[in-house]
Amino acid sequence: MLIKPGKLLATINSPADLKNLSPDQLVQLSEELRQFIIDNVSVYGGHFGASLGVVELTVALHYAFNTPYDQLVWDVGHQAYGHKILTGRRNQFHTNRKYGGLSGFPKRKESPYDAFGVGHSSTSISAALGMAVASDHKNEKERQHIAVIGDGALTGGMAFEAMNHAGVSGSNLLIILNDNNMSIDPNVGALKDYLTDITTSHTYNKAKDEIWKILGKFSKFGTNAKDIVSKVENSMKSFLLQHSNLFESLNLRYFGPVDGHDVNHLVSILKDLKDIPGPKILHCITTKGKGFALAEKDQTRWHAPGKFDKVTGEIQKKVYDTPQAPKYQDVFGHTIVELAEQNDKIMGVTPAMPSGSSMNIMMKAMPDRAFDVGIAEQHAVTFSAGLATQGMIPFCNIYSTFMQRGYDQVVHDVCMQNLHVVFCLDRAGFAGADGPTHHGAYDIAFMRCIPNIVVAAPMNEEELRDMMYTSQLPREGAYCIRYPRGQGVMPEWRTPMKKIEDGTGRIIQEGESVAILSLGHIGNVAVEACRLLEKDGFKPAHYDMRFAKPLDENLLHEIFQQFDKIVTVEDGCLMGGFGSAILEFMGDNGYSAKIKRLGIPDAIIEHGEQEELYAECGYDAAGIAKAVRKLAGVALLK
Repeated sequence: MLIKPGKLLATINSPADLKNLSPDQLVQLSEELRQFIIDNVSVYGGHFGASLGVVELTVALHYAFNTPYDQLVWDVGHQAYGHKILTGRRNQFHTNRKYGGLSGFPKRKESPYDAFGVGHSSTSISAALGMAVASDHKNEKERQHIAVIGDGALTGGMAFEAMNHAGVSGSNLLIILNDNNMSIDPNVGALKDYLTDITTSHTYNKAKDEIWKILGKFSKFGTNAKDIVSKVENSMKSFLLQHSNLFESLNLRYFGPVDGHDVNHLVSILKDLKDIPGPKILHCITTKGKGFALAEKDQTRWHAPGKFDKVTGEIQKKVYDTPQAPKYQDVFGHTIVELAEQNDKIMGVTPAMPSGSSMNIMMKAMPDRAFDVGIAEQHAVTFSAGLATQGMIPFCNIYSTFMQRGYDQVVHDVCMQNLHVVFCLDRAGFAGADGPTHHGAYDIAFMRCIPNIVVAAPMNEEELRDMMYTSQLPREGAYCIRYPRGQGVMPEWRTPMKKIEDGTGRIIQEGESVAILSLGHIGNVAVEACRLLEKDGFKPAHYDMRFAKPLDENLLHEIFQQFDKIVTVEDGCLMGGFGSAILEFMGDNGYSAKIKRLGIPDAIIEHGEQEELYAECGYDAAGIAKAVRKLAGVALLK
């Protein structure tokens, strides 16, 4: 079902169509664009509050600049729905985040207006600066480069590295700071307080208002605009020394703060800033969820609420006939509190994902022992290492895809020093509609190659609890537990916790001819495949290996002595993953067997429901059964 746009929005098929609108029409267009986003997300789901907060800014940017020649980079991309709608994708927007449809994030191969593919935080300034430097090299002096970054993403160290470089580059770069005091959860840290001080300082803002009065006269000054700005800056020097501005200290000309919901004022400001060369920053104050009262009030819940009734605000929930298992992350959240009550050395660490990872449960119960460090994965890992040197047992909970950003710290600061840090990798495997930037495809491969670390994956909630319990017992070295997004399989999951010896698997069912070796939650899909095969009169053996490192070598010797046909199944990359570990074991121990590895191939897999992506890659239940049939041979099947 296509959502019908407003009359004015229906006429906008590209940013070029914006140029013909009057100031009043820009206001109307903003209202229609906001309503179109509400109408679509309420029916089809997706990210919500972030895009509502930048509607006016999005309209103003495409009105003032000549996109896509002028290059516009959105940080993370949660807020880019309006951008997509205005750049020729309105009629496809209902496919957003659906299998085979539009990506939920800006994506270069999807549109020339998507100047840079995003999905992870704090990359926009670096990317836009690279574009600006390239334009300088090509003598494209009039080309504009704009990075739109939220105050949450600004907590990432990469953003500061980029600003440090930008300040000495002299390149034509405009940084738009979209300041709404939120990322997914409320922002934390000293930067949040600093931005609040800038926003509320009457003395500072009175002086900046005087600058704006002069800048508002640019059209009268024409080519003398640069001289005017220089004079204003010189007259402000003594003031800025007394009221230090972080951005000015980095040689970024700072403008603002300004109302990010006044579309015509934004257009005027952006047009003026085009005439000012070099790196600069415009500080816009916005409200996440603007225009939808419930989203403004509860910004965390309405970041990505799923489908909802746009009139009542009731969020739709699936109704089940039978009790449902909890989400793995909720099991983690309740279990870490249970363990911490028994062990006062346990601490929790997460980089800006307390509600997503369910670390917020511990933060509420034990606020002095659980830490949200902001969008700073590198810091989260090394902070955990520091805790470990003092005898603490940190549970560092990071989404698998974001752990890639702290990999050097895992190697150098944790494993090289043989420190006892527990890594809990949420969203391991296919992450669903968030797509390739969020799939946790590589953690098995990149974790198991490091010394001094255990790599484990639970098949169900009971195993997750047992692994968490085991990981906090006295040991040397790190312990990594990976688990997927979404629900487990055990409605009654609060089982007593017990120790699992490192590198020990278990048999799920005995069988003949072919052995299935699975790692983690995907083993439940293998169980379903075994049911399909039994209907054909064939029963393979199935083993839940539980550990990618160390492998259960005793069990593997038994398997290879009994079976010469093996299927490995993992929700991770095939190159260097669990299946590769089994091949290594076979080669190192002189065995010979036919092995079929199932998992994520050497390709970028797009977005879709997890089951759709399992099927695409051949390791849904039907795909596993097919692989077993092929390996076993038709003659073995009825």
